[in-house]
Amino acid sequence: MRTIVRRTALISIVTLALSLAFAGVASAQMREFTGKVDKITKKGKLIVDNRKGDKVSFVKIDTTEVTGEKTEWSAIKKEDWVTVSWKMIDKPRKAYKINVLPPRKEAGEEE
Repeated sequence: MRTIVRRTALISIVTLALSLAFAGVASAQMREFTGKVDKITKKGKLIVDNRKGDKVSFVKIDTTEVTGEKTEWSAIKKEDWVTVSWKMIDKPRKAYKINVLPPRKEAGEEE
């Protein structure tokens, strides 16, 4: 009987510890911000404008992954449309992944 109680207690403690450990990982979920590149610097700063009044800046890190229409940081230019993946907990915001989107038409533009 004691061994069953001990095992149950041990399993409960391990389960609680794992749930607390994974809670920290869950709070660092990735966010996405999509918009037009307003400014990009050689030193690794990217400012994106979503055309709704929000301009958000991101910094390049060693592991920044660039995908989509362009595959290198140096190929990204002003006026490119991008989706940047970042974590809410980062100060300053770090660009973990940048997906360069196909060119878009501005609202009200004619073809």
